[in-house]
Amino acid sequence: MSTVKRFIAGVTCPRCAEMDRIRSWEQNGIRYRECVSCDFFEQLPIEDEDAPELQTRVNKVREEQKQQDIQTVRILDPGSSPKQGNNT
Repeated sequence: MSTVKRFIAGVTCPRCAEMDRIRSWEQNGIRYRECVSCDFFEQLPIEDEDAPELQTRVNKVREEQKQQDIQTVRILDPGSSPKQGNNT
């Protein structure tokens, strides 16, 4: 069975700086990348686990967010008219 080699859109070769010339494939738990314009070739181990997300000020829950009450919102249909006799 032959391995499918796919081009990676938008990637620039680190050696010759040509865009859209890198193709990638996986074989035996190793990811390979090569450039079809020059002799660039790279092997990368496939990582099973993702690294944990770093805690930053953007993804941390602030104190005021923890203390806020959740309120429901009623969505009104702009095409419907309000019922008469209901003055609340």
